[in-house]
Amino acid sequence: MDTDASDPSGAVREAHRTGTALVVGAGVGGLATAVGLRRAGWEVTVLERRAAPERYGTAFGIHPTAQAALDRLGLGEALRARAVPYRHARIRRPDGRVLAALPLERIERRAGRPELLISRPHLIDALLAELHRLGGTRITYGQAYEASAAPGATLLVGADGINSAVRATRFGTVSGPRELGTAAWIGIAGFETGVHGETWGEGRFFGMTPVEPGRTNWYAAVPGATTAEELRAAFAGWHDPIPRVLAETDPRTWIRYPMRHLHPALPAFIRTAGPTGPAGPVALVGDAAHAMTPNLGQGACTALLDAEALARAVAVHGPGALPAALHAYEGERRRSAQRVAFGSRTLHRFVTARRPALRDALVGLLPG
Repeated sequence: MDTDASDPSGAVREAHRTGTALVVGAGVGGLATAVGLRRAGWEVTVLERRAAPERYGTAFGIHPTAQAALDRLGLGEALRARAVPYRHARIRRPDGRVLAALPLERIERRAGRPELLISRPHLIDALLAELHRLGGTRITYGQAYEASAAPGATLLVGADGINSAVRATRFGTVSGPRELGTAAWIGIAGFETGVHGETWGEGRFFGMTPVEPGRTNWYAAVPGATTAEELRAAFAGWHDPIPRVLAETDPRTWIRYPMRHLHPALPAFIRTAGPTGPAGPVALVGDAAHAMTPNLGQGACTALLDAEALARAVAVHGPGALPAALHAYEGERRRSAQRVAFGSRTLHRFVTARRPALRDALVGLLPG
Protein backbone atom coordinates (compact mmCIF):
# COMPACT_ATOMS: atom_id res chain seq x y z
CA MET A 1 0.00 0.00 0.00
CA ASP A 2 1.24 3.50 -0.76
CA THR A 3 2.87 5.48 2.01
CA ASP A 4 3.51 9.16 2.55
CA ALA A 5 6.91 9.86 1.01
CA SER A 6 7.42 12.75 3.44
CA ASP A 7 7.18 10.39 6.41
CA PRO A 8 10.68 9.11 7.31
CA SER A 9 9.28 6.07 9.13
CA GLY A 10 7.10 5.02 6.18
CA ALA A 11 4.30 4.23 8.61
CA VAL A 12 1.60 6.58 7.33
CA ARG A 13 -0.81 4.73 5.04
CA GLU A 14 -3.16 6.44 2.65
CA ALA A 15 -6.05 4.33 3.95
CA HIS A 16 -5.68 5.96 7.35
CA ARG A 17 -5.73 9.56 6.14
CA THR A 18 -8.94 10.55 7.89
CA GLY A 19 -9.85 11.85 11.32
CA THR A 20 -10.09 15.14 13.12
CA ALA A 21 -8.25 16.06 16.29
CA LEU A 22 -8.61 18.82 18.85
CA VAL A 23 -5.26 19.56 20.48
CA VAL A 24 -5.46 21.73 23.59
CA GLY A 25 -2.23 23.64 24.17
CA ALA A 26 0.22 25.20 21.70
CA GLY A 27 3.43 24.48 23.56
CA VAL A 28 6.10 22.06 22.42
CA GLY A 29 4.03 18.93 23.09
CA GLY A 30 0.85 20.27 21.52
CA LEU A 31 2.47 21.64 18.39
CA ALA A 32 4.58 18.50 17.89
CA THR A 33 1.45 16.37 18.25
CA ALA A 34 -0.32 18.55 15.68
CA VAL A 35 2.63 18.11 13.28
CA GLY A 36 2.55 14.34 13.69
CA LEU A 37 -1.20 14.09 13.21
CA ARG A 38 -1.09 16.33 10.14
CA ARG A 39 1.61 14.12 8.65
CA ALA A 40 -0.82 11.24 9.21
CA GLY A 41 -3.42 13.12 7.17
CA TRP A 42 -5.62 14.28 10.05
CA GLU A 43 -7.36 17.63 10.23
CA VAL A 44 -6.19 19.39 13.39
CA THR A 45 -7.50 22.25 15.49
CA VAL A 46 -5.26 23.68 18.22
CA LEU A 47 -6.65 25.76 21.08
CA GLU A 48 -4.27 27.90 23.15
CA ARG A 49 -5.43 29.98 26.11
CA ARG A 50 -2.55 32.43 25.72
CA ALA A 51 -3.05 35.32 23.34
CA ALA A 52 0.11 34.57 21.30
CA PRO A 53 2.68 31.80 20.77
CA GLU A 54 4.56 31.04 24.00
CA ARG A 55 8.04 32.21 23.12
CA TYR A 56 9.00 32.91 26.72
CA GLY A 57 11.77 30.93 28.33
CA THR A 58 15.38 30.18 27.55
CA ALA A 59 16.86 26.87 26.36
CA PHE A 60 15.78 23.28 25.92
CA GLY A 61 18.18 20.36 26.12
CA ILE A 62 17.29 17.85 23.39
CA HIS A 63 18.54 14.32 24.10
CA PRO A 64 19.45 12.10 21.13
CA THR A 65 16.25 10.07 21.60
CA ALA A 66 14.16 13.25 21.28
CA GLN A 67 16.27 14.31 18.28
CA ALA A 68 15.33 11.03 16.62
CA ALA A 69 11.66 11.76 17.35
CA LEU A 70 12.03 15.16 15.68
CA ASP A 71 13.66 13.46 12.70
CA ARG A 72 10.61 11.21 12.37
CA LEU A 73 8.38 14.28 12.56
CA GLY A 74 10.37 15.89 9.75
CA LEU A 75 11.91 18.56 12.01
CA GLY A 76 15.43 17.27 12.51
CA GLU A 77 16.98 19.63 9.96
CA ALA A 78 15.24 22.65 11.48
CA LEU A 79 16.49 21.64 14.93
CA ARG A 80 20.09 21.23 13.87
CA ALA A 81 20.06 24.53 11.97
CA ARG A 82 19.64 26.50 15.22
CA ALA A 83 20.88 24.17 17.98
CA VAL A 84 24.33 23.99 19.55
CA PRO A 85 26.01 20.85 20.89
CA TYR A 86 26.42 20.35 24.62
CA ARG A 87 29.59 18.33 25.13
CA HIS A 88 31.51 19.42 28.22
CA ALA A 89 30.01 20.25 31.61
CA ARG A 90 30.94 19.74 35.23
CA ILE A 91 29.31 19.60 38.65
CA ARG A 92 31.05 22.00 41.03
CA ARG A 93 30.97 23.21 44.59
CA PRO A 94 30.39 26.93 45.30
CA ASP A 95 34.17 27.42 45.67
CA GLY A 96 34.66 26.11 42.12
CA ARG A 97 36.06 22.69 42.98
CA VAL A 98 34.98 20.12 40.37
CA LEU A 99 33.11 17.17 41.84
CA ALA A 100 32.25 15.23 38.67
CA ALA A 101 31.53 15.49 34.96
CA LEU A 102 28.05 15.37 33.49
CA PRO A 103 27.78 12.25 31.28
CA LEU A 104 27.58 14.18 28.00
CA GLU A 105 30.55 12.48 26.38
CA ARG A 106 29.08 9.07 27.25
CA ILE A 107 25.70 10.06 25.78
CA GLU A 108 27.31 11.14 22.53
CA ARG A 109 29.46 8.02 22.32
CA ARG A 110 26.47 5.70 22.79
CA ALA A 111 24.02 7.59 20.58
CA GLY A 112 26.43 8.70 17.87
CA ARG A 113 25.23 12.29 18.24
CA PRO A 114 25.60 14.90 20.99
CA GLU A 115 23.01 16.41 23.27
CA LEU A 116 21.76 19.61 21.64
CA LEU A 117 20.57 22.90 23.12
CA ILE A 118 18.09 25.15 21.38
CA SER A 119 16.30 28.26 22.54
CA ARG A 120 12.62 27.81 23.24
CA PRO A 121 11.53 30.49 20.72
CA HIS A 122 13.49 28.78 17.93
CA LEU A 123 11.88 25.41 18.61
CA ILE A 124 8.37 26.89 18.84
CA ASP A 125 8.93 28.78 15.58
CA ALA A 126 10.19 25.62 13.84
CA LEU A 127 7.07 23.72 14.88
CA LEU A 128 4.79 26.53 13.73
CA ALA A 129 6.63 26.78 10.41
CA GLU A 130 6.18 23.05 9.80
CA LEU A 131 2.46 23.26 10.55
CA HIS A 132 2.17 26.16 8.12
CA ARG A 133 4.02 24.15 5.47
CA LEU A 134 1.77 21.12 5.97
CA GLY A 135 -1.46 23.14 6.03
CA GLY A 136 -4.73 21.80 7.39
CA THR A 137 -4.22 23.07 10.95
CA ARG A 138 -6.21 25.85 12.58
CA ILE A 139 -4.62 27.44 15.67
CA THR A 140 -6.82 29.65 17.82
CA TYR A 141 -5.08 31.78 20.45
CA GLY A 142 -6.80 33.35 23.42
CA GLN A 143 -9.32 30.53 23.79
CA ALA A 144 -9.45 28.30 26.85
CA TYR A 145 -10.58 24.70 26.62
CA GLU A 146 -14.22 23.92 27.35
CA ALA A 147 -15.70 20.44 27.59
CA SER A 148 -18.12 21.28 24.76
CA ALA A 149 -15.34 22.31 22.34
CA ALA A 150 -15.08 20.64 18.89
CA PRO A 151 -17.97 18.19 19.33
CA GLY A 152 -17.15 16.44 16.06
CA ALA A 153 -13.49 15.67 16.80
CA THR A 154 -12.32 12.08 16.56
CA LEU A 155 -9.60 12.57 19.18
CA LEU A 156 -8.97 15.03 22.00
CA VAL A 157 -5.33 15.63 23.00
CA GLY A 158 -4.57 17.35 26.31
CA ALA A 159 -1.26 19.17 25.90
CA ASP A 160 -2.19 22.06 28.16
CA GLY A 161 0.51 21.80 30.81
CA ILE A 162 0.66 21.12 34.53
CA ASN A 163 -2.63 22.96 35.14
CA SER A 164 -4.34 20.94 32.39
CA ALA A 165 -8.05 21.60 32.04
CA VAL A 166 -8.35 18.46 29.90
CA ARG A 167 -6.82 16.34 32.67
CA ALA A 168 -9.06 17.89 35.33
CA THR A 169 -12.29 17.47 33.34
CA ARG A 170 -11.57 14.05 31.81
CA PHE A 171 -9.32 12.34 34.38
CA GLY A 172 -10.39 13.93 37.67
CA THR A 173 -8.41 16.01 40.14
CA VAL A 174 -6.69 13.37 42.27
CA SER A 175 -3.43 14.12 40.45
CA GLY A 176 -2.48 17.77 40.38
CA PRO A 177 0.32 20.31 40.73
CA ARG A 178 2.41 20.03 43.90
CA GLU A 179 4.84 22.78 44.90
CA LEU A 180 8.31 21.90 46.22
CA GLY A 181 8.91 25.10 48.18
CA THR A 182 11.74 26.24 45.90
CA ALA A 183 11.66 29.01 43.31
CA ALA A 184 13.36 28.50 39.95
CA TRP A 185 14.86 31.37 37.97
CA ILE A 186 15.99 31.35 34.35
CA GLY A 187 17.67 33.89 32.12
CA ILE A 188 20.10 34.56 29.29
CA ALA A 189 23.49 36.23 29.74
CA GLY A 190 24.70 38.33 26.82
CA PHE A 191 28.13 36.70 26.76
CA GLU A 192 29.66 33.24 26.63
CA THR A 193 30.89 32.11 30.03
CA GLY A 194 32.95 29.16 28.82
CA VAL A 195 31.94 27.41 32.07
CA HIS A 196 29.06 24.96 31.77
CA GLY A 197 27.31 22.59 34.13
CA GLU A 198 25.86 22.96 37.60
CA THR A 199 27.12 24.25 40.93
CA TRP A 200 25.51 22.69 44.00
CA GLY A 201 25.39 24.47 47.33
CA GLU A 202 23.39 24.13 50.50
CA GLY A 203 19.74 23.92 49.48
CA ARG A 204 20.34 25.71 46.17
CA PHE A 205 22.01 25.31 42.79
CA PHE A 206 23.07 27.32 39.74
CA GLY A 207 23.47 26.05 36.18
CA MET A 208 24.90 27.37 32.91
CA THR A 209 24.70 25.97 29.39
CA PRO A 210 25.44 27.22 25.88
CA VAL A 211 22.41 28.31 23.88
CA GLU A 212 23.73 30.17 20.82
CA PRO A 213 26.89 32.09 19.87
CA GLY A 214 27.53 35.05 22.16
CA ARG A 215 25.01 34.04 24.83
CA THR A 216 24.72 31.72 27.82
CA ASN A 217 21.60 30.10 29.24
CA TRP A 218 21.47 30.14 33.05
CA TYR A 219 19.10 28.80 35.67
CA ALA A 220 18.98 28.73 39.44
CA ALA A 221 16.88 27.36 42.26
CA VAL A 222 16.67 28.99 45.68
CA PRO A 223 14.12 28.52 48.46
CA GLY A 224 12.55 31.80 49.52
CA ALA A 225 14.20 34.23 47.07
CA THR A 226 11.57 36.55 45.58
CA THR A 227 13.61 39.49 44.23
CA ALA A 228 16.67 39.98 42.04
CA GLU A 229 18.58 41.32 45.03
CA GLU A 230 17.79 38.20 47.05
CA LEU A 231 18.85 35.96 44.18
CA ARG A 232 22.15 37.78 43.77
CA ALA A 233 22.75 37.62 47.52
CA ALA A 234 22.06 33.88 47.51
CA PHE A 235 25.00 33.33 45.14
CA ALA A 236 27.35 36.05 46.35
CA GLY A 237 30.81 34.60 46.87
CA TRP A 238 30.22 31.64 44.57
CA HIS A 239 32.84 30.89 41.94
CA ASP A 240 33.21 32.94 38.75
CA PRO A 241 31.35 33.64 36.53
CA ILE A 242 28.15 33.14 38.58
CA PRO A 243 28.16 36.58 40.29
CA ARG A 244 29.02 38.22 36.97
CA VAL A 245 26.15 36.44 35.17
CA LEU A 246 23.68 37.77 37.72
CA ALA A 247 25.25 41.24 37.85
CA GLU A 248 25.36 41.74 34.07
CA THR A 249 21.93 40.46 33.05
CA ASP A 250 18.83 42.59 33.27
CA PRO A 251 16.46 41.30 35.99
CA ARG A 252 13.53 42.47 33.87
CA THR A 253 14.34 39.62 31.47
CA TRP A 254 14.51 36.96 34.19
CA ILE A 255 11.69 34.49 34.70
CA ARG A 256 10.78 33.20 38.15
CA TYR A 257 8.37 30.37 38.83
CA PRO A 258 7.64 27.94 41.68
CA MET A 259 9.08 24.49 41.11
CA ARG A 260 6.21 21.99 40.83
CA HIS A 261 5.49 18.49 39.67
CA LEU A 262 2.42 16.37 39.00
CA HIS A 263 1.56 14.19 42.00
CA PRO A 264 0.55 11.45 42.41
CA ALA A 265 1.46 9.84 39.10
CA LEU A 266 -1.50 9.28 36.81
CA PRO A 267 -2.67 5.67 36.48
CA ALA A 268 -3.45 6.29 32.79
CA PHE A 269 -2.63 8.78 30.04
CA ILE A 270 -5.67 7.83 27.95
CA ARG A 271 -9.45 7.41 28.06
CA THR A 272 -10.99 5.20 25.41
CA ALA A 273 -14.41 4.29 26.78
CA GLY A 274 -17.11 5.63 29.06
CA PRO A 275 -18.23 9.27 29.40
CA THR A 276 -15.27 10.89 27.67
CA GLY A 277 -17.39 13.76 26.41
CA PRO A 278 -18.23 15.14 22.99
CA ALA A 279 -14.64 15.10 21.75
CA GLY A 280 -14.40 11.31 22.02
CA PRO A 281 -11.25 9.39 23.08
CA VAL A 282 -8.65 11.40 25.00
CA ALA A 283 -4.85 11.28 25.33
CA LEU A 284 -2.57 13.40 27.49
CA VAL A 285 0.95 14.42 26.43
CA GLY A 286 3.77 16.38 28.01
CA ASP A 287 3.29 18.22 31.29
CA ALA A 288 -0.43 17.50 31.28
CA ALA A 289 0.50 13.84 31.72
CA HIS A 290 3.70 13.90 33.78
CA ALA A 291 4.92 17.39 34.72
CA MET A 292 8.30 17.07 36.39
CA THR A 293 10.95 19.14 38.09
CA PRO A 294 13.55 20.56 35.67
CA ASN A 295 16.54 18.85 37.29
CA LEU A 296 17.11 16.26 34.55
CA GLY A 297 16.33 18.74 31.78
CA GLN A 298 13.94 16.25 30.18
CA GLY A 299 10.61 18.11 30.11
CA ALA A 300 10.76 19.07 26.44
CA CYS A 301 12.26 15.71 25.47
CA THR A 302 9.48 13.69 27.08
CA ALA A 303 6.85 15.93 25.48
CA LEU A 304 8.39 15.38 22.04
CA LEU A 305 8.63 11.64 22.59
CA ASP A 306 4.97 11.57 23.70
CA ALA A 307 3.84 13.57 20.67
CA GLU A 308 5.70 11.45 18.14
CA ALA A 309 4.63 8.16 19.76
CA LEU A 310 0.96 9.20 19.83
CA ALA A 311 0.98 10.36 16.21
CA ARG A 312 2.80 7.22 15.08
CA ALA A 313 0.35 4.93 16.88
CA VAL A 314 -2.60 6.78 15.34
CA ALA A 315 -1.00 6.60 11.89
CA VAL A 316 -0.43 2.87 12.14
CA HIS A 317 -3.87 1.94 13.53
CA GLY A 318 -5.99 4.62 11.85
CA PRO A 319 -9.03 6.45 13.26
CA GLY A 320 -11.13 3.32 13.00
CA ALA A 321 -9.00 1.64 15.67
CA LEU A 322 -8.34 4.51 18.04
CA PRO A 323 -8.60 2.41 21.24
CA ALA A 324 -5.80 0.17 19.97
CA ALA A 325 -3.75 3.20 18.95
CA LEU A 326 -4.15 4.88 22.33
CA HIS A 327 -3.28 1.72 24.22
CA ALA A 328 -0.16 1.34 22.07
CA TYR A 329 0.78 4.96 22.87
CA GLU A 330 0.27 4.47 26.58
CA GLY A 331 2.17 1.19 26.57
CA GLU A 332 5.15 2.90 24.98
CA ARG A 333 5.18 6.12 26.96
CA ARG A 334 3.53 6.07 30.41
CA ARG A 335 6.00 4.04 32.44
CA SER A 336 8.98 5.52 30.63
CA ALA A 337 7.88 9.12 31.18
CA GLN A 338 6.93 8.52 34.80
CA ARG A 339 10.33 6.94 35.50
CA VAL A 340 11.98 10.11 34.17
CA ALA A 341 9.68 12.26 36.32
CA PHE A 342 10.49 10.22 39.42
CA GLY A 343 14.21 10.41 38.67
CA SER A 344 14.05 14.17 38.25
CA ARG A 345 12.19 14.64 41.54
CA THR A 346 14.69 12.38 43.31
CA LEU A 347 17.60 14.34 41.85
CA HIS A 348 16.01 17.58 43.04
CA ARG A 349 16.00 16.31 46.61
CA PHE A 350 19.61 15.18 46.27
CA VAL A 351 20.87 18.41 44.71
CA THR A 352 19.13 20.67 47.24
CA ALA A 353 20.31 18.76 50.32
CA ARG A 354 20.63 20.99 53.38
CA ARG A 355 23.69 19.10 54.58
CA PRO A 356 25.71 18.72 51.39
CA ALA A 357 28.91 17.13 52.72
CA LEU A 358 27.72 13.55 52.18
CA ARG A 359 26.16 14.48 48.85
CA ASP A 360 29.41 16.01 47.61
CA ALA A 361 31.38 12.99 48.78
CA LEU A 362 29.07 10.66 46.87
CA VAL A 363 29.20 12.79 43.72
CA GLY A 364 32.97 12.88 43.99
CA LEU A 365 33.01 9.11 43.49
CA LEU A 366 31.57 9.51 39.99
CA PRO A 367 33.90 9.57 36.96
CA GLY A 368 35.53 12.99 36.59
